[in-house]
Amino acid sequence: MAYEPIQNYGVIGNMRTVALVSVRGSIDWFCFPAFDSPSVFGALLDGERGGRFSICPVHEKVVHKQLYWPDTNVLVTRFLCEDGVGEIEDFMPAGIVGAPEWHDQVVRRVSVARGTVELAVNCEPAFDYGRIRPRVEITPTGAVFEGPDLTLGLTTTCPLQLTPHGVEARLVMREGESATFVLRRVPRGQGCGVPPTTQEAGELFEATVEFWRRWLSRCTYRGRWREIVNRSALVLKLLTYEPTGAIVAAPTCSLPEELGGVRNWDYRYTWIRDAAFTVYALLRIGFTEEAGRFIEWLGMRTRQARGDQPLQIVYGIDGRSDLTEVALPHLEGYRGSRPVRVGNGAYTQLQLDIYGELMDGIYLYNKYGSPISSELWSHLRRLLDWVCDNWRREDEGIWETRGGRQHFVYSKLMCWVALDRGLRLADKRSFPAPRERWLAERDTLYEEILRRGWSEERQAFVQAYGSDRLDASNLIMPLVFFLAPDDPRMLRMLDQIRRSPRDGGLLSGGLVYRYDPELAQDGLTGREGTFNMCTFWLVEALTRAGRTDRARLDEARMLFERMLGYASHVGLYAEETGPCGEALGNYPQAFTHLALISAAFNLNRALDEGR
Repeated sequence: MAYEPIQNYGVIGNMRTVALVSVRGSIDWFCFPAFDSPSVFGALLDGERGGRFSICPVHEKVVHKQLYWPDTNVLVTRFLCEDGVGEIEDFMPAGIVGAPEWHDQVVRRVSVARGTVELAVNCEPAFDYGRIRPRVEITPTGAVFEGPDLTLGLTTTCPLQLTPHGVEARLVMREGESATFVLRRVPRGQGCGVPPTTQEAGELFEATVEFWRRWLSRCTYRGRWREIVNRSALVLKLLTYEPTGAIVAAPTCSLPEELGGVRNWDYRYTWIRDAAFTVYALLRIGFTEEAGRFIEWLGMRTRQARGDQPLQIVYGIDGRSDLTEVALPHLEGYRGSRPVRVGNGAYTQLQLDIYGELMDGIYLYNKYGSPISSELWSHLRRLLDWVCDNWRREDEGIWETRGGRQHFVYSKLMCWVALDRGLRLADKRSFPAPRERWLAERDTLYEEILRRGWSEERQAFVQAYGSDRLDASNLIMPLVFFLAPDDPRMLRMLDQIRRSPRDGGLLSGGLVYRYDPELAQDGLTGREGTFNMCTFWLVEALTRAGRTDRARLDEARMLFERMLGYASHVGLYAEETGPCGEALGNYPQAFTHLALISAAFNLNRALDEGR
């Protein structure tokens, strides 16, 4: 089978892992039992070796449709054939009270709504990123796939046949008929279990639908674009690792930022940088419990911090610190995009900005969620003292460049945020703190950024001291209250960024590049797409400037609504958008959906105020 475009996938999950399901009915990515476990189905990264679980019509002429059951993460894939209409309801059970054994499995309910549909079923797991083909055994109730460390069972009432690497079935189904396939972990040597009855499958479906709708009912957002905000909230919940409260950056690894290129990274981990954006977005739409769980996870990382570099930029979802990066040469990569990487070597980098995002997130939670503890403050105080000692160092920056350390302006900006939020929090809660030192360092940072980060020639804040390169990360300045949204320097930078790349800007067709990689010397070859998160940052910067300039507010709305048109058919965003409007990079990306929620909230409020 040919590779599907990245945007042709919906995603299901259970707050521990996810599966990506294509519009053609194939599960092409599924890591089990956790987000960062080795893949069981990995056809997304190698169509021959990766393994897949496909259910698709054998008809030549088929129209494929895919949608989410309203207000849920239950995915419906529909096949419109010449002789009938069939569909698959894919979900991972959630909210099944008193039956935790149902949670760690994939349920695929197949039915025919009209006429007759012939379906081909093919289940070929490939454990450990395609390195292990499990031993396959047909049983009276399905099939068992046994590997050295994992055994999965596929239960169904449909007759199965062996293939060289798995099992297959042919189903001729008529209107009103249905079949259920359940994939789950089973004990070695105990068969695949008993398939659910039609009634039990229906009850699982209804319970899962009810779980998601009940959870989403807590969303307080009632503004314009409610549907896409709700979908983004549901995505963020799917990307939350329930045992710890951590949120993965994306559930995939090594999806390329350029087809055939080398910018292929593993995003199945949790970045400190996401802290402020996560907490802000969740609090703004009413999910204080989820924000609190993430703050707890952040608090554990601050307690563990030791040594010259007290915080890593990224951790495993369980809090582990070793994310050694390795290449998997046996996989060809998505459409030949090698290398395929697992792990992320950026965990060893120095990125000073993370202290700003950390402190901003905790400050917001203390303000809008619950007061933080004195114990947490003691750890934060130590980190802020470290920032005072170290903010003058060069670092790798927000974009995790591999071309050497520089004095990145965004890193200095977020060190200013760290000290500013520390001072505010200390005053708000009357916490003990070396206020005079923090205040002196904060003010020194402010003046240095204005002096060394601004380029008179470019009329903009640049990527690093002494450079002439634009960087979209500086759009965050008014969002963190470093500059007023209508500060003359901010407005001039907005004008520069909004120019076309051929004229030295970063805006192309309403979409924003994070920087020009040909000029940035980031240590990597090739180009990349526009960065979806940065487009939403531009929307927010224009929104805030638009409070005193209606034309900028109107432009913000136009850019936002144009950006909505680049979502996938089910409202999901990858990290980047390619030159032909295609999704690039890991998918779906939490950072993009966080930025969407923030932009929608603030733009909606500004439009209401401007009536």
